[in-house]
Amino acid sequence: MSDLFIIGASGTKAYRQAMAAIAENIANASTEGYSRRSLTTVESGSSTATMATYIARANFGGTEVSGVARAADPYLDAAVRQTGTALTSSTARLRWMTDIEGALNDTDTGIGKLMTGMFQNIDKLAASPSDRSLRVTTLDSISRVAEAFQRTDADLTQISTGIATEAEASVTTINRSLAQLSEINNSLLRSQPGTSAYAQLLDSRDAALNTLSSNLNVDISFGARDQAQISYNGQTLVQGNAATPVALTVNADGTLALATSGGAALTAPASGTLGGLFSAASITMERRASLDTLAQQFVTDMNAWHAQGVTDAGAAGAALLSYGGGAASVTALITDPAALATKSSDGTLNGNLLTVSATLRGNGSVEQGWTALIATQANLLSSVKAEQTTAQGRSDQAIAAREAVSGVDLDMEAAELLRLQQAYSGSAKILQIAKETVDAILRII
Repeated sequence: MSDLFIIGASGTKAYRQAMAAIAENIANASTEGYSRRSLTTVESGSSTATMATYIARANFGGTEVSGVARAADPYLDAAVRQTGTALTSSTARLRWMTDIEGALNDTDTGIGKLMTGMFQNIDKLAASPSDRSLRVTTLDSISRVAEAFQRTDADLTQISTGIATEAEASVTTINRSLAQLSEINNSLLRSQPGTSAYAQLLDSRDAALNTLSSNLNVDISFGARDQAQISYNGQTLVQGNAATPVALTVNADGTLALATSGGAALTAPASGTLGGLFSAASITMERRASLDTLAQQFVTDMNAWHAQGVTDAGAAGAALLSYGGGAASVTALITDPAALATKSSDGTLNGNLLTVSATLRGNGSVEQGWTALIATQANLLSSVKAEQTTAQGRSDQAIAAREAVSGVDLDMEAAELLRLQQAYSGSAKILQIAKETVDAILRII
């Protein structure tokens, strides 16, 4: 009769804990990074220790809890990290490529449209070279192009600063994740596998790994007691309870460099948020360099064209613009309409104005170079958008596959809870029957 008490008690205890696991799942259904828990039970071995008066083969020991099982698939977890790394990289690039296109500003207030307007004003002046108002308008349009170069350079500089700020935040997140993983590794060594606390540590470990891999394309492996081992291009970042932080350097041209806190240089990230920011910083630097080249050519070409002309007073055309080493330094110099060299050297009133199309426009001109720059950025932005869309789809698929294994389905949990409730009631009924039987035997005696 003692077997019934043992079996019933073991059943109620096991199913009570199983229902507690279901309750935990339901309570954490919306908790990010939570993996579904379940209880693993085995037949109790206590039936091997029997009383001398019992027949051994007729003894049963009930059930006992062997541990807490955490629903997880290492392959699916790795797929989520890999697709997430690609997604965050393309997302970061898309954001800043969009900002770069906005800074280049191919609208009516941008360099290209203002330059076209400047040439149109020069053509109008060629039709009436003595019209003072047209001269003022022409000089103003030249000044507006110069200001557009300054404004575009300032916008691109601001983008470089924004990228650097975001990269520093990303490195801070990386270092925080590395420190968390080293602490979790230490805790895993001190915890017993198969317990609720151990499962919680594994959830925390995976959350830290997801955060880390979304920022940097690290290599991840697992050692004893599921400890995470992190390396990056051969450099160990986490081993056991030791973590090596990384450091970011912002170069003078706005590009970025990565190293360990000890000064060991690391290669540029290929993916993750930091990888996307490194790429965006390099592209921004290229656009600024192209802008500076066009600004220098614009100043050189405009001054050369103006120098071949003659003013109304018979003087050679003075420099229209100045260039001090970058697009930000482009400045209009002439404000006096009378100083505009509209004549050619033979005295034709609009002679110099008529040479604008041949001298300043066409193949190899600044106008054509600006069009090529805008087209290059537009094509790159289109490519990054397609890349981001593809990465988003792959990431969504990977997350859905993982959730099918690790996620909490409330309908399934509710059904399982009802089943466990019935099993618990059955075990309790065994105890009740055992008690009633013993009471009846005692009354007979």
